[in-house]
Amino acid sequence: MKSANFQDKSLNHHNKRDICLNSGRLASFFFSSLALTMLFSFFLYFPSPFEAISRSEIQRKGVNVIKPSEGNSILHCDLFKGHWTRDHNASLYENSTCSTIPESKNCFLNGRTDKDFLNWRWKPEGCNLPRFDPKIFLDMVRGNKMAFIGDSVAENQVHSLLCLLSLGEIPKDIYKNEIDRNRVWHFSEHDFTLMNLRTNFLVAGEQRSINGSLSATYNLHIDKVDKNWIPNLPTTDYVIISEGHWFFRPIYLYDGGKIIGCVYCNEPNITNVGVGGAIRLTFRAALAHINGCKECRGLVTVVRTFSPAHFENGTWNTGGSCSRTGPLNESDVNLESEAWEVRKIQIEEAERAQKEGEKNGKTFVIMDVTKAMLMRPDAHPGDYWGNHWMKGYRDCVHWCMPGPIDMWNEFLMAILEIETGLVS
Repeated sequence: MKSANFQDKSLNHHNKRDICLNSGRLASFFFSSLALTMLFSFFLYFPSPFEAISRSEIQRKGVNVIKPSEGNSILHCDLFKGHWTRDHNASLYENSTCSTIPESKNCFLNGRTDKDFLNWRWKPEGCNLPRFDPKIFLDMVRGNKMAFIGDSVAENQVHSLLCLLSLGEIPKDIYKNEIDRNRVWHFSEHDFTLMNLRTNFLVAGEQRSINGSLSATYNLHIDKVDKNWIPNLPTTDYVIISEGHWFFRPIYLYDGGKIIGCVYCNEPNITNVGVGGAIRLTFRAALAHINGCKECRGLVTVVRTFSPAHFENGTWNTGGSCSRTGPLNESDVNLESEAWEVRKIQIEEAERAQKEGEKNGKTFVIMDVTKAMLMRPDAHPGDYWGNHWMKGYRDCVHWCMPGPIDMWNEFLMAILEIETGLVS
């Protein structure tokens, strides 16, 4: 399995420029002049970000990408094995300088006063993690399309990336659907499209109805991938895929219409596969779909491992909180936890997908954030998430911005440096 440090291998990656016509068609009529023809052609030439389209590949020309000062050291270094060190320059932006931070992640806006959690930076053993550089990042993805596929924690990373990239270019918010499940931003100077495609389970699922009312129980169909993220896959260059937190609830798993297992059900004749078993089945289904996409030539899929929650003295709905103000030592991390087991399963499924992907030009890369984030119980919103809907509940799942979640995008930049051959 290839990770950010596992192989010295350049990716012969062609940039793609996507051309897509809006679904609405102009009524046919006779064009009276060439100028009129060109005028209407111009107005039809806009991307519809969620329509499955063919893509044409173009070679990158004349793009000068500055190599990182760390050089090639990240090629032979495990970026994900390390510790947090003091660094008063760790944050590249402030909550007041990034206008796209969601209110629920803007911890200082919501009253948090301690700031020491910002003064730590991840230090891999044996090398330095390159600091995020918006110019390098945007030059590497020039002419490309990148999609984050996952739940609200994946969206948390997208908003972190927006803040970091906005230091180099302010994007245009070009698409938002009615229920805010999908968003698209475009960086016109670099012809780079960034997408957030929301899915809680990666596969198709629906809430169970009991006596005419929706319950907290879900039915998941592992033979059907969630249609919310698959249409645009053939036109995408980079996918960052993740899942996890929605599986800690009662779930019934179906394959071909038949129940094959459950989570938290305790019913006779139904196998309780547990949270890990459900994640394995759905992750395998999603990665198999990516591998089976014949139109997805040269697609690089980054598998982001589980991001742990840090509820203490209770769970999310029994008074649990996260009020620490500093990181844990590595010796304090519980490697027997369910979060670590989920990480293990995700890595195993990514390695399985990579073996299959090698046969048809697909690349799968692991971005292992679990251990680093297990050490950061101090960086959740906790009480400071602008809670207007669920009084008395703390957010110990998502991450404050700015904060350690920005390090995920430094991992992502290092991965891109390897995949594009910038370091080799």
